[in-house]
Amino acid sequence: MMKRRWHVIINPNAGNKTISRDWPRIKTLLENANLDFGYTFTTQPLQAIELTRQAIENGERNFIAVGGDGTFNEVANGIFLQGKINTEECLLAAIPVGTGNDWGRMYGIPADYQKAVELIVNEKFFVQDVGIVNYFNDGKRKKRYFINIAGLGFDALVAYKTNKQKETGKVSAFSYFFNMLTGLFQYKPGPMRIEIDGDKHEFNVFSITVGICRYNGGGMMQSPLAVPDDGLLDVTVIKKIGMGTLAMQLKNLYNGTFIQHPKVLTFRGSSIKIIPVENIFRLESDGENLGFGPFEFSVLPRALKVVIGEKNF
Repeated sequence: MMKRRWHVIINPNAGNKTISRDWPRIKTLLENANLDFGYTFTTQPLQAIELTRQAIENGERNFIAVGGDGTFNEVANGIFLQGKINTEECLLAAIPVGTGNDWGRMYGIPADYQKAVELIVNEKFFVQDVGIVNYFNDGKRKKRYFINIAGLGFDALVAYKTNKQKETGKVSAFSYFFNMLTGLFQYKPGPMRIEIDGDKHEFNVFSITVGICRYNGGGMMQSPLAVPDDGLLDVTVIKKIGMGTLAMQLKNLYNGTFIQHPKVLTFRGSSIKIIPVENIFRLESDGENLGFGPFEFSVLPRALKVVIGEKNF
């Protein structure tokens, strides 16, 4: 069998810029594992998308994303936005360096560099679904692929606040939780129309998540029932809720039992439309700020081959 060649895409700002210090160590681990690889650093947001597309044009098929969930998202988008090859020819692996690492939690991909490299060497594969969201930014219709979870409303506000801190280098493992608490005093719920495979609803919404996988926000299980290869999107709606009640439910976000609360509804479907009625709701996807509604979600079943450890579902 021909030895697999990898193209490594590194986000030097990941993990509060720790990758700038840690890359030489990761590179040595890859070399010691006798992997054949080349590598490229990103220098600005969204550049990993174009770097992945260019690499595919140059014959690369196997990618290692070194960074956080946003870096993995960008590499996946590069795979799906190129038009040269069938996406089934590509393989995506991850070495997590970010502050959340939620996509990796689903598949037992550790933050330990040595163990992450060992998984790449072992080449245990899984083929997961990929979500698509259409939205608006600067008045223009946009499209983005996502491999973990998209959030609207309160979730997107917290991601926006956290990403602003990342830009200043002041983010930490506790930033998401801190921004969630402070965001409670800033955010105003509002009505949304939601259509799931033709079934129509309208709720006064605190937040909505649309998930391929289960974890976001540094280990919260906002889509605790999601199965990443069932061809369906898992929708969790938290209706308008009192701050005291919400604060009491925070611990249940980490084990998924918050969905048992009467203010929380769960749905599954392959086609989701979400239309804000009054308020302007933000959208985030895999932790990255995108834009505003109306939103349309769909799913590509079993579309992305990834390297995993142990399944946590």
